[in-house]
Amino acid sequence: MTCEHLRALEQAILESGIRETSRGQAWSENCREWVYFHCFIATAAVRERFPLEGCVRDHEHRGTHDGSERGFICEQCHDGLMGWIEPAPGVPVFPQA
Repeated sequence: MTCEHLRALEQAILESGIRETSRGQAWSENCREWVYFHCFIATAAVRERFPLEGCVRDHEHRGTHDGSERGFICEQCHDGLMGWIEPAPGVPVFPQA
């Protein structure tokens, strides 16, 4: 599981039935546990529904050769929850409207 700052959000995504695609240390020593999901994470809607600590910030990376991702990272614990960079046909959105 991710840190205490992201754990409730991670659990809610899992309980919604969204598939986890990857878990572990991501791309650098500065990352602890990052979890990737097969969904688009609507960050503004998440912030409206979930109380997130000040150390949790929105994250978006539009890679050209190393992949793209969007979600949240904990700047204190270096954990992350990531989904697709943008909505796509057939890709669930979290949270659902």
